[in-house]
Amino acid sequence: MFDIGFLELLFIGVVGLLVLGPERLPKAARTTGLWIGRIKRTVSGMQREINAQLEAEELRQKLNEQQKKLDEGINRVKRDVERSVETPADQGDRRAGATPEEHAEASPERRLDDALGRVRRQADDSDADAHEDASSR
Repeated sequence: MFDIGFLELLFIGVVGLLVLGPERLPKAARTTGLWIGRIKRTVSGMQREINAQLEAEELRQKLNEQQKKLDEGINRVKRDVERSVETPADQGDRRAGATPEEHAEASPERRLDDALGRVRRQADDSDADAHEDASSR
């Protein structure tokens, strides 16, 4: 902290001996050592607290970023499922050859399963496209 060498300590000791005298010099040296120790502990405690605050802020930012990504993914899937459920006759059942009457008879669970299957296929297709784009680069 102070980078004091042996010669500096010897000089301080001689000046202290001349100024304070041999009776009061040990007590003054002990008091000085106690204060230096307290200052060092205080400074290291402040450094630890600052580092902990910086790490906490960094973790908070990472958590917020992950939360945003997760929310975007959930909203995207929610929109896809809602879109698929709203128009199942236009997309899924016509592909399978189902008539609108057959679609009306299908249970809600069946329609939801169909919609989820379509969303998964779309996600797989988009992942495959992304891999093809990445491999072509």
